[in-house]
Amino acid sequence: MYICECKVANCASEVDKNSDIPVQQFEEAAEAVKALTKHPTDEELLELYSLFKQATVGDNNTSKPGMLDLKGKAKWEAWNKKKGTSQEVAKQAYINYANQLIEKYK
Repeated sequence: MYICECKVANCASEVDKNSDIPVQQFEEAAEAVKALTKHPTDEELLELYSLFKQATVGDNNTSKPGMLDLKGKAKWEAWNKKKGTSQEVAKQAYINYANQLIEKYK
């Protein structure tokens, strides 16, 4: 078992490394977050972004944006902090975190 701990409380989840997180469940969570009527904070959006990128792409191997690209740099740094987290663990963490935001902002 692996444990993924997000920066936000109650987002920790245990995932069996041999399990397959249903792609449909992941995609439904991503769509539900897009449909929120209230806007999550920038910090919450960065956490979602970093989990989504880690889940779909894996480790961040891109060049760090320049210092004038503040938004790009923040996104890059958030994703880079997830380096080493498996895509399956990141998918489950994304689903859990998205569900928290859906409850909070519905």
